[in-house]
Amino acid sequence: MKKLSNFFSSRKNWTLPYVIFSAIFIVLPLMLIVYYAFTNEDGQLTLENFSKFFSHYEAINTFIYSIGIAMLTTLFCLLIGYPVAWILSQSHLNRSKTLVMLFILPMWINILVRTLATVALFDFFNLPLGEGALVFGMIYNFLPFMIYPIYNTLQKMDHSYIEAAQDLGANPYQVFIKAVLPLSMPGVWSGIMMVFMPTISTFAIAELLTMNNIKLFGTTIQENINNSMWNYGAALSLIMLLLIAATSLFGSSNKEDSNEGGALW
Repeated sequence: MKKLSNFFSSRKNWTLPYVIFSAIFIVLPLMLIVYYAFTNEDGQLTLENFSKFFSHYEAINTFIYSIGIAMLTTLFCLLIGYPVAWILSQSHLNRSKTLVMLFILPMWINILVRTLATVALFDFFNLPLGEGALVFGMIYNFLPFMIYPIYNTLQKMDHSYIEAAQDLGANPYQVFIKAVLPLSMPGVWSGIMMVFMPTISTFAIAELLTMNNIKLFGTTIQENINNSMWNYGAALSLIMLLLIAATSLFGSSNKEDSNEGGALW
């Protein structure tokens, strides 16, 4: 009993469940992806899966198209989300909390349910499903992920910088460009990461909003896995993971630069 008490009294031991969880559900799946990506059906080491991707023009075009859709969705979410986050941060306390809750509420609903509701909405207004519906559905589903981090950053922003800029004679435009925008960049980069990364790997939204007529890279991975082409599907998944990792590192680097250079001038 004393040993058990000593075990739970140590803070390091409380990390053990998280280590076990990470090992089983994060590290092990990643190792399996790497293993299958660099082996063939006989378990022999090979780069054939990657050469197949680079020689398959349809897969490359799908990959590039998915990046374009992800960038377009992220751009529209930023253009819509930043003004919304700014307005919410300027509202009175009670009203602001209510409005923020209204934007967060859709995040509590399963993404497939929200997408099916979008399909029903397009059907109600007799609008065609296709690329336009896909972009609309992406923006609708991921817009809250852009708004909240920007809003959170703007809420915690030191308003003395804004007052200092105004005291120095800066007009509202200069205050925003030289004070508000640099200080809000960590939230902007967080929002970009939270929208871009899931958008580039999604497949269910594209299948439902385009009647499976438009294929994204996530759909290609899903099809290969469903057809028991584990090795090629793992290679495509690894390519996707490398892109997401590179995007994350780029975003982290930009956030550090924003924190270091987020001064008034």
